[in-house]
Amino acid sequence: MTKGKRIGVLLLLTLFLGFCLVNDFVGCSEAETGTPYKELEQFTDVLTIIQKSYVEEVPLPKLIEGAINGMLGVLDPHSSYLSPEMYREMQIDTTGEFGGLGIEITLKDGVLTIVSPIEDTPADRMGLAAGDMIVKIGDRLTKDLSIMEAVKLMRGAAGTEITITIMRDAFDKPQEFTLIREIIKVKSVKSRMLDDGFGYVRLAQFQERSAKDLKNALKKLHAQAQGGLRGLVLDLRNNPGGLLEQAADVADLFLREGLIVYTEGRVEDSRMRFEAHRLGTQTDYPMVVLINGGSASASEIVAGALQDNHRAVILGTQSFGKGSVQTVISLENESGLRLTTARYYTPSGTSIQAKGITPDIVVRPMELKEVTDGFTVREKDLENHFEGDGRKPAGTDDEKTSDSVVPLEQTLQKDYQLLRALDLLKGWQLLKDLKETAA
Repeated sequence: MTKGKRIGVLLLLTLFLGFCLVNDFVGCSEAETGTPYKELEQFTDVLTIIQKSYVEEVPLPKLIEGAINGMLGVLDPHSSYLSPEMYREMQIDTTGEFGGLGIEITLKDGVLTIVSPIEDTPADRMGLAAGDMIVKIGDRLTKDLSIMEAVKLMRGAAGTEITITIMRDAFDKPQEFTLIREIIKVKSVKSRMLDDGFGYVRLAQFQERSAKDLKNALKKLHAQAQGGLRGLVLDLRNNPGGLLEQAADVADLFLREGLIVYTEGRVEDSRMRFEAHRLGTQTDYPMVVLINGGSASASEIVAGALQDNHRAVILGTQSFGKGSVQTVISLENESGLRLTTARYYTPSGTSIQAKGITPDIVVRPMELKEVTDGFTVREKDLENHFEGDGRKPAGTDDEKTSDSVVPLEQTLQKDYQLLRALDLLKGWQLLKDLKETAA
């Protein structure tokens, strides 16, 4: 794929294929059904009756837009018509800055559902969670609302207030959450050192610069870890996805060769393959990838590629399961058509659509609490015990602690999944050291 063409890949695994795609779809329809004229005649009859006999006069553009929305609504939750305003909003999303609440949503069994809250946004701070069902937006019931209509209702000027009604499994009845809209600035990549030699990178969303920002973050982690990284945790939890190109580039950073992802659809231009390249690949340090039910779309592509190529251990819970590609087609009046045109497959040929990525190690989140040993007799408690020689026990070194190493108890106290990931990396390194020592 050329660089110019790849730049056109938009949010939610989107591809610009142009108006030729529309002609291809019309051709397929006529070939399969013979002629659409009979059905179109019925449509125009209904349109004429409404214009002539409906209790109030309705503008023709409103009727046409409603018909388009109805057509797309019977296909799948991700196909939709984008009005000029919605189309502009969608393009803004890819830059990582927009006004609203900070949640990614989808339709699940016909119910408007939160895929994940975006980190450090009004929705995240209010405690909204993946899987929450949105019953009402303001006074508007969400039943029969499209995703884009819901997005339009929830977005608005920064500082304005909106109340949404949420139902979740733990609630006896729906509860109202009042949030203040903000300008949402999504920082795609965050990184830090967990412990000496063990790095952590969180990818919140796949935006235009995600792969480049990740590469810079890894460079800084290598510099902080004297002698290079001994292990890395890549956190894709609650990552709702984003740009297909960026997902492939992120996976490519950790793979020397092999297939990353491929797509299959009816139109030739929707069939694509992304391969890994040796140039720029990270060293083969151990990796753990964290996923959960809020990991969707592009984040599932990365997890699936690293899992199938045996590059990383996937830890956490089952991912969301969005395995389809949406194509955005520009229309003449600056509106757009978002249409599901392909499915994507992991390197092993697995479609994760409605299934998700299954972790290699299933670890559910839980809260950690310190538990004392109670009454325990130790050597120092025995009468006539003798003191040690003053030397420090093996493996301790006060000088190892530096400002660049975050105390584990602060980072991991509330994140059991991350704790397990770090333990796995440390065990991996310990076994490697033991093997080298024995040799």
